[in-house]
Formats: sequence, structure tokens, C-alpha cells
Amino acid sequence: MGPTPGYHLAGKPQYCSLRLVAFLLIILLFVFFGEAAGKPISLHVVTLPRYSVFKGHLPIRMVYPQPKVLTPSRKDVLVLTPWLAPIVWEGTFNIDILNEQFRVQNVTIGLTVFAIKKYMVFLKLFLETAEEHFMVGHKVNYYVFTDRPADVPRVPLRGGRRLLVLEVPGAARWQDVSMRRMEMIGSFCAQRFLREVDFLVCADVDMRFRDHVGVEILSQLFGTLHPGFYGAAREAFTYERRPQSRAHIPRDQGDFYYMGAFFGGSVAEVHRLTTACHQAMMADWANGIEAVWHDESHLNRYLLDHKPTKVLSPEYMWDEQLLGWPAIMKKLRYVAVPKDHQEIRHR
Repeated sequence: MGPTPGYHLAGKPQYCSLRLVAFLLIILLFVFFGEAAGKPISLHVVTLPRYSVFKGHLPIRMVYPQPKVLTPSRKDVLVLTPWLAPIVWEGTFNIDILNEQFRVQNVTIGLTVFAIKKYMVFLKLFLETAEEHFMVGHKVNYYVFTDRPADVPRVPLRGGRRLLVLEVPGAARWQDVSMRRMEMIGSFCAQRFLREVDFLVCADVDMRFRDHVGVEILSQLFGTLHPGFYGAAREAFTYERRPQSRAHIPRDQGDFYYMGAFFGGSVAEVHRLTTACHQAMMADWANGIEAVWHDESHLNRYLLDHKPTKVLSPEYMWDEQLLGWPAIMKKLRYVAVPKDHQEIRHR
């Protein structure tokens, strides 16, 4: 059987000679065009800027412990959902690696918080503890929605961090404030957040940051496990059970119960979530129904239909006064501030 036409199994000299001829032709062309321009041929060494590939800096070489395939990071908790989204607990991530990855991308994170009426009293502690623990080393825009802009406290900020006050009307009921939050966040996503930040974190103001909360939470869409239901069966979840509501979830459905006080993701995904929840609430309102836990009920319906790409453990939403500090919680990162709910909500 002869050689295949077009292939030269023993024809290396011919191949090499063709390469030599091509090389000489290229040299002649350089000489010709260089002389035609009246300039000598020179070699220019181009130094690429550090921002040439990514929005931020080029990555640095890091030294860190090797991941062990046969040694799970945690044996006492679920660390991966059935749809392969990580569940973030202490011990499941290396923050140095993650900080470097997000530093390279030069991300800006937006943190939205609503300080309406008497809830303004919590804002100073919220901002002070955020400056101590939230996204340290990264650029942050604090977006404060309030009906009392003159009362927003002045809190010293780290470099690369800004406080922006967005004036919005108050509401007669705290439930209305809670439900209108989805509409306002969705509206400002379209107006400015899409241009100003890469990720958006939506948080309640009557909380404080107690420990590190950083880029390990960031993903296209994340939700946080409710501290009262992380160990419960789905039948016990306080989903909206009335079929008339757009937030309805039957008793034989549901993955987790998510807290409405801490969720987020990319701005585009948060825009989709908040818009969908607002539209569902308006449909309920037109039918004379209000979901049992307001925007939180609609958030749970949305995250059942649109699985989050990351789930935060109850470390990121805890109430030590009510729940103590069980051994399974290695850290308490974002915690409730003791308060009289009736006093705050009805004044």
C-alpha cells in the first residue's frame, strides 16, 4: 500500500526547504518595505499593560495548601445542592484564592439597604460593621434607600467605597416597605446599578456584620438558608400554601427555605428576580391576596423555579438571641440586632 497522496512520509527535506524559502521571502519583504519607507528596520519590544487582558490586575503566583480529593472539607453538613451549587460554610473555601480571582476582575459590589422611618436607627451600626467585615479589600457602593436622607449618618469609609443615598417615599405599613423593596431594587437596577456595579447584595438594615463576609458569597444568583428551617423538612417550611397566590408552593415541593433578608447575584440576575417578584405581587394584589411572608414568599417561589448558583449557610443569617450558637456554626457572620419588633414596625 503506497503513501497517501499529499502526505510525504519520507519527504522532510522538501518540507524544510519550503520553510527556508518562505523565511527568506519574508526577510526580503521586510527589507524592501523598510527601505521604501526610508527607515531602517528595527525590532520593537512591546510591554503589555497590566490591564490588557482583564478589567483589573494580572494574577499573582500564590502558595496555598493543596486540595485533597479524598478529604472532604466538611463531613457534618451538606456542601453541594443536587443541582451542583455550592453551599458556603466555614471550611469550604480559601478566601485568599477567591480574593485574588475577584481582584483580577476588578469587581465593584453594590450593597442595598432600606432605612425607612424608624429603621433609620439601625443604619449606623450596619454601615460601621460593614466597613469592618464586608468585602474588605474590594470596591463597594452602599446604596441606602430612605425617606429621611438628612438623617443618614456619616460613617468613615475605606478607599474605593462610596455611600449613595437614594430618596424613596415611606409607607404606612412595614409590610408595604418590605414588598415595595423588590420594585425599587428592580427599578434602580435598570436605571443605574447595571452601569455602576458588577454584583448586588440585598440586605436588611436591622442586622450587623459580626465576622468576615466576602467574595465567597458572590455568584450569578445566591440565596441564604433561613436559620429557623435549615434542618427542617419541606412540609414544615412557611411557604405560601394558598393556590390562589402566585407565591404558592405545594407541600410536596421545595428545596430550602430562603431568608428574604440576604440575597443577591449579578445585577442582571437580581434585576430579573426583583422584577418577577414585583410582578407576582402585583398579580396577587389585583386578586385581593397578600402572600403570608410578603416578598420573602415570592422570593422562595422564584428560587424554586430558578435555582440559585450558590447557597449561603445560616452563618450568613443568624439570631443568637433566639437560636444560641450551635457547634455546627463555626462562625456567625451576619446577625440580628436585638430589638422590639412591635416598637420599630408600628412607629
